[in-house]
Amino acid sequence: MTKTIAPSENTTTTATPRAAKVQGAIQSAVRIVVAFLFLCHGLQGFGFFGGVDGAGGSVELGSWPGWYGSVIEVVGAALVLVGLFTRPVAVLLSGVMAYAYFTVHAPEGLLPLQNMGELSTLYCWIFLLIAAIGPGTFALDTLRRR
Repeated sequence: MTKTIAPSENTTTTATPRAAKVQGAIQSAVRIVVAFLFLCHGLQGFGFFGGVDGAGGSVELGSWPGWYGSVIEVVGAALVLVGLFTRPVAVLLSGVMAYAYFTVHAPEGLLPLQNMGELSTLYCWIFLLIAAIGPGTFALDTLRRR
């Protein structure tokens, strides 16, 4: 007859050092890939990668919110990419994408699939997640803390 012991309520799970390293590396990889893709997204506002219209068009210089949004996206993405001031910048970028969703996409329909807002919704939540969990192992923020 075997006896099963219920885990204590005070028991906490701690990651092994190897698991912690892998987790930090994966966090960094996700941050880098997302930031790179978002950098490309921001550069579209300046006419790169097909521009905002698919034909190389850019937003008008100094226009609100398009041009300023593109500047915030490019600078913010570059900072998140290298992992510098990651948490506050990720919160800012999450807010930029929430603003984009509610001002551009939401008036077109209720759900992101109906209003073409999937991308802004995903970026909003991914940047919020990055702000919450941090930049990972390979980031300038990590080096600054040491």
